[in-house]
Order: sequence, then structure tokens, then C-alpha cells
Amino acid sequence: MSDPTHNPNAAAPDADQPVNPGAQATPDHAAPSDPLAAAQAEIAALQAKAAELQDQYVRGQAEVQNARRRADDEVSKARKFALESFADSLLPVVDSLEAGLAVETATPEQIREGAEATLRQLTSALERNKVIAINPAAGAKFDPAQHQAISVVPAEQEANTVVAVLQKGYLIAERVLRPALVTVSAPK
Repeated sequence: MSDPTHNPNAAAPDADQPVNPGAQATPDHAAPSDPLAAAQAEIAALQAKAAELQDQYVRGQAEVQNARRRADDEVSKARKFALESFADSLLPVVDSLEAGLAVETATPEQIREGAEATLRQLTSALERNKVIAINPAAGAKFDPAQHQAISVVPAEQEANTVVAVLQKGYLIAERVLRPALVTVSAPK
């Protein structure tokens, strides 16, 4: 007598019929099955990246401000020390003038000789600091960028040329500090 529910010769269940329809199959790869969890993970990664970029931005702004501050300090120091250098080059001129004034019994020739030596010192000090005289020769072409015409006079030379210099002009580092005051020849 055999048990009708237990038949060892019974065939295996059909392949077309599910074994357990309520059970979920587990996939071989480890992808999250919950889209909400995936979105939250992506948001967290983006927030971390945004925080990193914000930190980089703040650091970059601080570097720019520090560089600007250093550049301003360097410009300020350069101006200060440029003036210091100029003043230092004028000190020998002051010394010469004081020494000349200290001599009470100087002859007019000695005073003139001392004034000429002091003028040479002053001219040299100005030239070392890139202050160059504009002193055009007679007959030089009139240059409105460096010369200022005081008058136009008839002359036996080409028109619009310098006849005489009334006052020297000066350049400082190739920029006009003061134009030369000149008379200019009139057109014929």
C-alpha cells in the first residue's frame, strides 16, 4: 500500500509552471532596486561636490584678495621708495648749496664757480632719475607734443621750426613733465 500523496516515481514539476510565484528572484548584479534610495545617493554625491566647489571658490576669492592686497602694498612701497631714491640723489646738491652759503668772503668768481658745480650736480641727479631736459636746437622741427609755441616770428629758416628756446622743458621717463617754451618760425 502506497501513499497516493507521496510518489517517488512522480515526474518533476513542469518547467512552464512557477515553483513559488510569491518569491522574488535575486539578480546576480548588486544594483539597488529602490529608485528613491538611488536618487538620495545621487543627491548626497551632488551636495558633496557642491560643497567642495564652494570651498574651492571661497579659497580662490581669498587668494585673489590677498594677491590684490600684496600688489597694492608693493605699489605703495615702490612709490615711497622711488621718492626716497629721488630725494637721496638731491641731498648732495643741498650739501653743496649749504657749503657755498657758509663761505662769507667768497668772490663773485668763486660764487659763480660753485653755482655751476652745483647745477652740474643737480642736472646729474635729475638725469639719474630719468628727468631729461627738452632743449631743441634752433631749426629743429616744432613738436607740439614736447614744445609749446609762445610766438610765431618771421625768420630765415623753414616754417614751423624752432627759432629760440625761452625755457627748457623736461621729460620724466619719456613723458612730458613740462613742455619747452619756444618761438616758432612763421610761414613765408
